[in-house]
Amino acid sequence: MADVLIARLARRRFLGGFVCGAAVGLVSAQLLGGRRSRSPPPSPLGPAAPLKEPLEQLQEEPVAESMLKKYGFPAAGTQIRCYTNHALSYDQAKRVPRWVIEHISKHKTTGDAERKYCKFRPDPSIPPMFSAMNEDYLGSGWSRGHMAPAGDNKYSPKAMTETFYLSNIVPQNYENNAGFWNRMEMYCRELTERFEDVWVVSGPLTLPQIGDDGKKRVTYQVIGKDDVAVPSHLYKVILARQNETSTDPLVLGAFVVPNKPIGFDHQLLEFQVDVEDLEKMSGLVFFPQVNKAKDVRNICEVDTCKLMGLEEFTLYVATRKLQGARTVERLRKVMAELQEKGIEPDEYLLKIYKRKEEELGMQKPMEAREGRAG
Repeated sequence: MADVLIARLARRRFLGGFVCGAAVGLVSAQLLGGRRSRSPPPSPLGPAAPLKEPLEQLQEEPVAESMLKKYGFPAAGTQIRCYTNHALSYDQAKRVPRWVIEHISKHKTTGDAERKYCKFRPDPSIPPMFSAMNEDYLGSGWSRGHMAPAGDNKYSPKAMTETFYLSNIVPQNYENNAGFWNRMEMYCRELTERFEDVWVVSGPLTLPQIGDDGKKRVTYQVIGKDDVAVPSHLYKVILARQNETSTDPLVLGAFVVPNKPIGFDHQLLEFQVDVEDLEKMSGLVFFPQVNKAKDVRNICEVDTCKLMGLEEFTLYVATRKLQGARTVERLRKVMAELQEKGIEPDEYLLKIYKRKEEELGMQKPMEAREGRAG
């Protein structure tokens, strides 16, 4: 019986509360509606200004630029640095260049400048706290890899010397540096036989790698006390024209190679990428004044994009060794190495050998006479 009474009281309270709440809500709505329908009384100070949205207020309050730059903006050191035959943008955090551009011509790749007179050293224009040092590379397992190579600047001892600034250098796999990358550089010089002007942009990349968990990460090794960043990949972008007055389209090609050994069974075409893809990888726009949609052709469709084979490359390296030899014993050792590899010296190499042998043969008696005179 008590349960029935409690239930009836609960229903009455609910219905009474609902009716009361509805009535109060209706009266409130009428009062608010009446207030909205009546115009506000005129202000003795005149009409009130309309309320402004926060965005409009921000737009009418310009930032005081002079105050923001009162003590200077952060300096990244990425400004363009120009040298005799190359220019670059430097990454102060990684102690390597972001990009290096050079111009090559047949004239610039020939001359008397020799790399044996050049030494790797810090770039004097880079603050020491942001510069790599030679000691960073010693014992690191990585070579000092040129982005603008010394061999492209035989016309000028100064231009060649500047390529040995560490601002033009990245940690590079030894075999890659002396092998595939070297062959790419040689191909660029070879282009000057068919094109009057060749521009090359080179640089390092640290690309994401997929881990065992399937996630992408960007990780890279650093070397030395200055934490010089080791790139995962290297790139070259090549632009060439027939001559200044030619109406033929420019030729363009972009290439990305891993920073690891690449054998002679691989060719340049395997590493070609779309320029736009490389721009996305690097965050750079290459040759921005060129309309890449219509003013260029694929360099590998116009030219061969063929790198030197093993035998030809071995003869090339042997010739360079002969030219740099300082003793007759060294000359003979180079020739013996060729024989061991079963490679016959060509006419040009034999000519270099004979000339160098005569030079060193004459040098020995002169040194002996000077010794007796002393």
